[in-house]
Amino acid sequence: MVMMAATFAYHNSLVVTLYLGFMVVEDAPISLAFIVTFAIGWVAGLLTVSLALLRVLSERRKLRRKLKLAEVELNNIRRLPL
Repeated sequence: MVMMAATFAYHNSLVVTLYLGFMVVEDAPISLAFIVTFAIGWVAGLLTVSLALLRVLSERRKLRRKLKLAEVELNNIRRLPL
């Protein structure tokens, strides 16, 4: 992977200006632009997956609580005399 990145950087020596929203990087190699793009995408993907995971864990916690209440109710019903 590093070898591919180094080869890409060597063969693509084009210089660009990066507008990152909070700062401007002038005369940056295009390989840096790709690295920044991939890093931002990686962080965005990580945040998205983390939010989905937190949502699933929260739902699991709620379902376990409901299951426990249902089991208690079932045990109470079983103890009732016929």
